[in-house]
Amino acid sequence: MRQSEHYRSLTPRLALSLAAPHTWVASAFPALFADFYCWQQGLELTWLKGVMLLAACVFLQSAVNTLNDYFDFIKGVDSANDHVEVNDAVLVYGNITPGSALILGIAYMVAGAVLGLVSCMGSGLVPLIIGITGGVVILIYSGGPIPVSYLPIGEIVSGVVMGGLIPLGIAGCADGKIHWQLLLYSLPMIAGIALIMMSNNGSDIEKDRKAGRRTLPTCIGRARTLELYRYLIVSWLILVIVLPVTLLGPIGFVSGILTVLLGGKTIRKQLACTLEPEGRIATMQGIVMTNIALNGAYTAAFAAGFILEVLHG
Repeated sequence: MRQSEHYRSLTPRLALSLAAPHTWVASAFPALFADFYCWQQGLELTWLKGVMLLAACVFLQSAVNTLNDYFDFIKGVDSANDHVEVNDAVLVYGNITPGSALILGIAYMVAGAVLGLVSCMGSGLVPLIIGITGGVVILIYSGGPIPVSYLPIGEIVSGVVMGGLIPLGIAGCADGKIHWQLLLYSLPMIAGIALIMMSNNGSDIEKDRKAGRRTLPTCIGRARTLELYRYLIVSWLILVIVLPVTLLGPIGFVSGILTVLLGGKTIRKQLACTLEPEGRIATMQGIVMTNIALNGAYTAAFAAGFILEVLHG
């Protein structure tokens, strides 16, 4: 461990790097999808609430990213030899005081919680309960004696909480009800976020085994992880093409068209990745771009559906 006198102060640039803006697609697209779903379905979600909830989700994800970096650093999981980008290991390369990262992570969480609470005022207990559930998961995801991220359920938990509970909570803020069907329509978001985690854990099998982490890839091995990984990408692609048409009708074909036009090369490249440690940076960049292509196209279909509703009065 480096001596404290060698640490640098936390700067705004490093604080932003700890928030990991390149990963915000994991929270921004579920929030945008939920906003457009509510507006397309005629739920009473104001524009201001929609924007505030989007910001709340980004702040909460920033908290997850920052706290995850903090706990991994103090446990010695991350090092400069782990094929990580500088922006993905700020505490390793930035040489800042670890305690300042902990405080920043808590600050991000408080900011997200305040925005969420203000947005759900007057909407009853449903969005509040969903928000509290998400907050608890954030706390136990990287911290505690047995963090969720160290277990074989990390992928599914992160996918369901961010990809499923975000839309469910935003719709709850609109009318105070639980819209269970949103869990079905959120499946592309759940898959995309789970695959971000699987990309990370699949590339870190050797490192995680040494650290005693029991992630899904460490349990089933790289060969089976890669097989499951490719199966999930194909399933995700099918969902992005089929689900919008099921709910929106012909306008839903926007998702499939955009996927073919904008995501073909990205998807093929991601299907060809091997999840080897040496290719970790390219794999992580690729899965983020795949999320932008697929979940971006999916969200665009609901945006188009909303615009169509507005034009038809």
